[in-house]
Amino acid sequence: MSPKLSQLTSEAVHAAFAEFHRLGRDLFLAKYGFKPARDYFVRDPLTGDLCDSKAIVGAAFQHLPAAKPLTPDLFSGGAKTVEAQLRKLGFEIVRMSAEDGDVATPGRPQPWAAQELQLVVADYLDMLVLDLNGQRFNKAERRRRLLPLLNQRTEASIEFKRRNISAVLQGLGVPPLQGYLPASNIQRELVEEIERQIRDRADVDTSALSAVERPTHVPDEFDFEKVIASPPKREHRVMEAAPAYLRNPIKRDYFEREANNRRIGRAGEEFVVRFEQWRLAKNGLGQLADRVAHVSVTEGDGLGYDVRSFWPDGRERHLEVKTTAFGQTTPFFVSSNEERFSRDHADTFSIYRVFDFRAAPKIFELPGHISSHCNLDPVTYRASFQ
Repeated sequence: MSPKLSQLTSEAVHAAFAEFHRLGRDLFLAKYGFKPARDYFVRDPLTGDLCDSKAIVGAAFQHLPAAKPLTPDLFSGGAKTVEAQLRKLGFEIVRMSAEDGDVATPGRPQPWAAQELQLVVADYLDMLVLDLNGQRFNKAERRRRLLPLLNQRTEASIEFKRRNISAVLQGLGVPPLQGYLPASNIQRELVEEIERQIRDRADVDTSALSAVERPTHVPDEFDFEKVIASPPKREHRVMEAAPAYLRNPIKRDYFEREANNRRIGRAGEEFVVRFEQWRLAKNGLGQLADRVAHVSVTEGDGLGYDVRSFWPDGRERHLEVKTTAFGQTTPFFVSSNEERFSRDHADTFSIYRVFDFRAAPKIFELPGHISSHCNLDPVTYRASFQ
């Protein structure tokens, strides 16, 4: 086996699957220079789809440390190379031939029918309303109840469709259901069904407005050892595949409404002040901890940042705090002043993104110029990771 193929990891393969679904098969193959597979396919365990095995392996290599995608001429596909390594990592390999039928779209489930989309979207929105109102429900039980109503779908395919719905809602500015990381390989029919149902459901609007405008307070006690999280991975957009729904927002942008909720904004800033004081004091820098300042309160909102903190050597740090009650990939908004400050003071500036604030607050940091981490809309200054 090629030494390069032996470096492949399961995580890298899953990342390649995600891009395959996001771009679609044709764009994915074109991007990496592969032809459609004729014999060997690897099954994505999350969706059940069969994908071109050699192309998946080639693309997966960009997700390894200090690596680039492999082009088709650098390695051979087949039973002794690609198939062997993918099996070793626990993936299912399916061999097909021309006699098996249309191998150009191998093993693909039929597109979701209109009635199926109606059912899965309605069920998702029911759960979303419960979630936004703080009520309990059982995702697995609801999924099992859906199965006999759908066209031979698997539980994995329902889960992936729920992730598609999350991506559409997030693009529309509606808080998605917690626990479903957005996945953006989306049928246009799904977008239209979501738009139609949301327009007809006042309970979604009422619940979302209540959630984004609800008063929020800094927790009295918190274990700051458990606060730090890794930032989401930015998806560099392929313009030809940009979801059409991003051009057709509906009703109102609830994330923007939340961003204008000064109570949650101030609470998040106070949380970061306390975190920075704890961080410095923990490292024996009590004098610096005492100098951490909530400057958006003491000096005004026009500085381009909210909290002044310090490096261990005493140099200043400028922290802009963005807080949400929702998940890690929730878009946020910056001002032109904040964007400019991050560009002019990239060596001292960081966004502190506080998320899941009401449930279990976490923080990830985006140091330097904001646009180096996010897709930043030049008109609205909406920052997103998709």
